[in-house]
Amino acid sequence: MARTIDYGNLMHQAMRGLIQQVLEDVQMNGLPGAHHFFITFDTNHPEAALADWLKQRYPSEMTVVMQHWYDNLEVGDEGFGITLNFGDAPENLFVPYDAIQTFVDPSVEFGLRFEKQTSGQEDDGETEEEDLPKPDADVVSLDSFRKH
Repeated sequence: MARTIDYGNLMHQAMRGLIQQVLEDVQMNGLPGAHHFFITFDTNHPEAALADWLKQRYPSEMTVVMQHWYDNLEVGDEGFGITLNFGDAPENLFVPYDAIQTFVDPSVEFGLRFEKQTSGQEDDGETEEEDLPKPDADVVSLDSFRKH
C-alpha cells in the first residue's frame, strides 16, 4: 500500500494544539475582554470524566460554556480539567482534546468543528471555521442552572 500524507489528521492535531495554547493562556492570565468559549465534546470518549448525573443527562455529547465562572482550569497535553457550576453544584470535568467536536469563541466569531471519524473511514480532512452557533444547534444553555 502506498504511503500518503494524512492532511486531515495533521490538521486536526494542529487545531487541537491551537485549543491547548488558547486554554494555557487562559489558565495563566484569565479570559481576556469579552472572550468566552462554547465547547462541545463527546461524553462517551473513554478518557472524558464527568459526574454520573451529567453523563446520564448528556449520554452522547455535551456543550459547556466557559465564561463568567469557572475554576481549577488545568491544561495538559492530552486534555483539560475544569470545574464548572451547574446550579449550585460545582462539578469537575476532564475533556480530552480528541473528544472535542466544536470549539467556538462567539466574541470574535471564531469556531472549529472536528468531523467525526467512523471505523474504517478515512478522515475527510475537514476542519471548518464557523460563525456563531446556529439557533437550531444542540447547545446546552447553562442559564437554566444559574441562580438568579
